Amino acid sequence: MAYPESRVDDAVEELAGVRVPDPYRWLEDGTAEDVRLWQKQQNALASAHARAWAGFDWLREQVAANLTPRFGAIPQHAGGKWFRTTMTDGATAASVVVSDTPYGDGAVVFDPSSEGDPFLSWFVPSPDGRLLAVGLCTDGSEQNTIRLIDLATGNQLPAPADRLMDNWSGGVAWLPDSSGFYATVIDGAAINLAQRVIFHRVADGTTTNVDVPWHSDRDYRMIQPSYDGRRLVAIQQLTSPTPVAVADLDDPTNPEWRPFVAPSDALVAGHLIGDTFFAITDLDAPRGRVVAIDLDRPEPEHWTTIVPESEAALRTITPVAGVLYLSEFVDTYARVRIVDRSGAQLGEVPLPAKGALGEGPFPYMNLVLRGDRDSFVFSFSSLVASWGVYRHTPGDGSVTELDAPAARLADAVVEDHWATSPDGTQIPYHVVRPANLDIAQPQPTLVYAYGGFNAPWVPQFPGPIAAFVAAGGVFVHAHLRGGAEFGREWWEGGRFKNKQNGYADLYAVAEDLISNGRATPATLAVTGGSNGGLMSGVAVTQRPDLWAAVVPRVPLLDIIGACRENYGRFAVENEFADLSDPDEVRRLLTFSPYHLVEERDYPAVFIDAGDTDPRCSPWHARKFAARMQAAQRGMAPILCRIWENVGHGWATDKAVAIEQHAEWLAFVCRHLGVEVDA
Repeated sequence: MAYPESRVDDAVEELAGVRVPDPYRWLEDGTAEDVRLWQKQQNALASAHARAWAGFDWLREQVAANLTPRFGAIPQHAGGKWFRTTMTDGATAASVVVSDTPYGDGAVVFDPSSEGDPFLSWFVPSPDGRLLAVGLCTDGSEQNTIRLIDLATGNQLPAPADRLMDNWSGGVAWLPDSSGFYATVIDGAAINLAQRVIFHRVADGTTTNVDVPWHSDRDYRMIQPSYDGRRLVAIQQLTSPTPVAVADLDDPTNPEWRPFVAPSDALVAGHLIGDTFFAITDLDAPRGRVVAIDLDRPEPEHWTTIVPESEAALRTITPVAGVLYLSEFVDTYARVRIVDRSGAQLGEVPLPAKGALGEGPFPYMNLVLRGDRDSFVFSFSSLVASWGVYRHTPGDGSVTELDAPAARLADAVVEDHWATSPDGTQIPYHVVRPANLDIAQPQPTLVYAYGGFNAPWVPQFPGPIAAFVAAGGVFVHAHLRGGAEFGREWWEGGRFKNKQNGYADLYAVAEDLISNGRATPATLAVTGGSNGGLMSGVAVTQRPDLWAAVVPRVPLLDIIGACRENYGRFAVENEFADLSDPDEVRRLLTFSPYHLVEERDYPAVFIDAGDTDPRCSPWHARKFAARMQAAQRGMAPILCRIWENVGHGWATDKAVAIEQHAEWLAFVCRHLGVEVDA
C-alpha cells in the first residue's frame, strides 16, 4: 500500500536521563500545514479501505440501531419534577425534558438546536427545580461551558465564562437552597490539567474562586455539599478519591476549611451524613469495607467498620431514605446490597439479569448523587441488552422498570469463561455470539478489554460492537488486571511494576480461545480505547502473531513523549511508573508501543483517534502510524483515521459517531473475512 510520505528527523526524547530516538516528533504539531496535509491523506486512505468492504452500508445501519449511550444515565428529581434527556427524531444532540414522573410526557426545557446543536455534556436542575444548568461542548473535546436557564421564563441567566474540562465532576454542585453552585473549571488547554473550583451566585451573577487546601496541583477535584446540606466536602483524586477537607456551609464563597482524611493512595469514597462520613475504603481491605468516619476523629485508627470485607468487591455507596445501597462485583457481575447505617444487612436489590450498573468507570465520578432521595434509581445493562432504568424502594421485594432497554441482541448467547495467565491467575472473560453459530469451528472473534486505572470494564451492552455480532461475529469482553473487578489487589496486579501482567492476561485470553478451537490468529482481532488503546498497541507490537487485525482507539502510544504534557504525566505517574527513576523509565520502554516498533510482518492495523482529544493527543496516532508504516514488511495495511471535532469519545456528535464506529468495525470485518447479505 502506498502511504503518504513521512520524513524521519533526528529528534531525541529524554526522561530521567534516559535518551531515546523520536524520529517522528514533527508529527506532534497538529497545526503545521505539512502535518494537516499528512493527516488528511491518511484519513482518505483509511476511510476508503474500510468503506470498500462490501457490507459497509448494512453495517452502518446496524451501528446506528445499536449506538446506545456509553454509560447508563438516570433521570434527576428536583422541585417535585423529573428531568431527563431525550433524543428527538432526526436530532444528533440530546434535549432536556421535564415531567411529573420519571419518563412521563413532558416539556422540552432545553433544546441544543438553539445553540447550534452542540453536544450536551451534562445537565443539573437546581434543588427547587426553578433553574437548570447545562454544559455544552462544540468541538467534541469534552471541554464545555455552562448555560443557566430560568425555567419559568426560558431566559438564560448570567453564568460563569470558565470552561469545564469534562463531565467527570458532575457538571455543577448546587447549594441546597438553590442560591448558587460550585463547579470545577480549567485554565488553559485541557491537556494542562490545571483545575480550580469556582462558586457562582445566581442572584447577582458573580463568580468567585474558592480556595481549598488541596494536597496536589495535578489531579481531579470537586466540592460537594454534604448529604444533609449542612457542610461542604472537598474531594480529590480520580482513581482513589479522598475527602481532604470539610467546612460548615456558612460562607459559600470563603469556607473555613479544616483538614479531614489525610491523602494517601487508599480509596475513601462516600458521603457525609450529619457528623459521620460513610465510605467504602480499600485500606486494610483489598476488596473493600464500609467504614464510618467521625468528623472529629478522621484518622484511620478511629474508623469504625460497619460492613466488613467479603468475597465481593465493593464499588459505590449510595444513601437513600436512611439506608445505604452498596454496589459490588461478584465474578465481574453487579450485585447491590442494602444495609442500615450501623451496617445491619437489610437485603439485596433483585437486578434484572446478570450485568452491570450504570456507574462511571472511575471512583471519583460516582460521588455525585443524582436521582431521588426516597428510592434507589439506577440504570442497568447486560451483555445482550442496553441500559434500562429501574427503581427500588427500601423494603420492597421487587424493582420497577422505569425505562426499557432501547436495544437488544436477538438470538445471542452469553458464555462465561476463565483463562489462565502465565503466573496462574485466573482471568475472566465473556463470550457473546449468535445462538446458531457453529462453535466447533473457529469464528471471526473480536476481543475488547481495558485493564487499568482502577476502572472496572463491566459486562454491559457492547453498543456499536453489537453490529459485529449481528454480522455473525463473536464478541469477547475480557477483564484484565489493572482494572477494579476484584478490588485493590486486581488493580495493583496490573499497575506500576506489574503492568505487564495485564498484557499477559490479554494474551492468555487469546490463547485460550485458540486452544479451545474458538478462533485462530487468522480470525482474531483486538481493540480497546484510551488505556485499552495502549493495550491494543502493545498487543500488536509484543504479540503480532496472535492477531489478524488490531484497532487501537483514542490511544496512548508514546508513553515517554506523553510525559511532556501534564495530563499524560499525571496518567503515567498514577498508573505506570516513577518518572524520577531511570530504571522505571527503561521499564516503560518495554511496553511503549511507539518504541517497540521494529521491521517485521504485522497484522492489519487501524488506528482510530480524535483530533480534539484532551487526554490522548492525536499525535500518538500519527507518530505510531508513521513508524509502523515504515517498519511493515508484510502485506497487511497500517491505517490511521483521525476524526475532526472528535475527542476522547465522551462528547462525539451522534451522526459522526455512527460513521466512526462503522469504519473501524468494517475494517475488522474485512480482515476477519466476515460476509453479510447486504
